[in-house]
Amino acid sequence: MHPLARLRLPAFLAFITLGLAAAFAGPSGPAADDRPVEDAKKAGLEQKSRSDLPTLWIIGDSTVKVGTAGQRGWGDELAPFFDAAKINLVNRAIGGRSSRTFLTEGRWDDILKELREGDVVIMQFGHNDSGPINEDPPVTKSTRARGTIKGNGDETVFVEKNILTGKSETVRSFGWYMRHYVATAKAKGAVPVVCSLIPRKSWNDQGKINRASAGYGLWAKQAAEQGGALFVDLNEIIARGYEKIGKDAVDPLFADKGTHTSVEGARFNARAVVSGLNGLGGKNPVADFLSADGKAVPAFVP
Repeated sequence: MHPLARLRLPAFLAFITLGLAAAFAGPSGPAADDRPVEDAKKAGLEQKSRSDLPTLWIIGDSTVKVGTAGQRGWGDELAPFFDAAKINLVNRAIGGRSSRTFLTEGRWDDILKELREGDVVIMQFGHNDSGPINEDPPVTKSTRARGTIKGNGDETVFVEKNILTGKSETVRSFGWYMRHYVATAKAKGAVPVVCSLIPRKSWNDQGKINRASAGYGLWAKQAAEQGGALFVDLNEIIARGYEKIGKDAVDPLFADKGTHTSVEGARFNARAVVSGLNGLGGKNPVADFLSADGKAVPAFVP
């Protein structure tokens, strides 16, 4: 059992506050909870354009789809790489959600109602999973209750009253939620593809981008392997791309200090997604649906 699973909620929260604040910061330094949560009422839901076609569903956080002016997620820049006459692209990602809250808010259940055999689901979470599991009252604009247990295990933490929902909840590990998406997608006959989270604009002393290969990137990979899903190491693909073009060229790809991309950055990352998919070779579930531009993207070689 994970040691955090043995803690009751008050002690667990105190432990987080006193001892884990630094660990909850992302690789680039700023805490994940500095980012806003998208208003679901304003975000809306993308729909299929044609019911007779298979659908590529995209789920994730604000790095995949964002409503903040000047920012852009990679999920909204995938369309040019696909043939709209052969497949629907539906981006249901939404800012501020973790692998936990995308599920508990019912967003995944809504997709499952429409998911059918032959569909593909690409998922990317992790940026918001390092936040608080729960918080003390009162509720403010900065209150978050979206964190997951770090890792890929089966440990749990019981929350007697979620500060945002007012309900009790059993919170699980990041890997558990990813495996849940994989298993339920496969049960519908869809093909799940797990992506590691995109890197932030965070350079180390050696001039390299800091990876998530020992944290959420690793746990995403493990969850994919355990669940029998395909895996695209987006964290590594993009990091290599940033290092190739250099710091000065990377700066315009971001619309904030180093988490959310500009339109140009979103296009860069969307191309990286397609590179990762092409790198799957004969296992690429969307190979037959790519446009000429998509087929021309070089396959990622690990």
